[in-house]
Amino acid sequence: MTPAGGWHEEAWLRFVDGRPVSAITIEYLAWCCAKLRAAGKEALLLVWDNASWHVSRAVRTWIRAHNRRVKWSGRGVRIVACYLPIKSPWLNPIEPKWVHGKRRVVEPARLLSADELIDRVCAAFGCEHVPQLVIPAKVA
Repeated sequence: MTPAGGWHEEAWLRFVDGRPVSAITIEYLAWCCAKLRAAGKEALLLVWDNASWHVSRAVRTWIRAHNRRVKWSGRGVRIVACYLPIKSPWLNPIEPKWVHGKRRVVEPARLLSADELIDRVCAAFGCEHVPQLVIPAKVA
């Protein structure tokens, strides 16, 4: 998944066991909000492309409900989602980081195993290896 944390000094990465779906995206957002809240932050700014798991009805509904809970309780991290225009990767600030990261990680002579890839990506971005998000059985 995409690094979160914005201008923090550390990168937050979560890998998905399987394909990204709305349920995984919601779990990822909840995880990000918990980390930001623990750091004393009040908002998460998402700069997102139009991947189906970013713009799905389930994710948008969850974000709205989450923001209502934060507003009502006065506690938590509000989420501000900024969706990029379709087919505009040059506007996404993470794209150059992915390109440079890929160059540091990929080995042209062979395919890497999933574990090797995760280790190398975490090393390239200087992030902790957090357990993978797993698709809930009822979604898979």
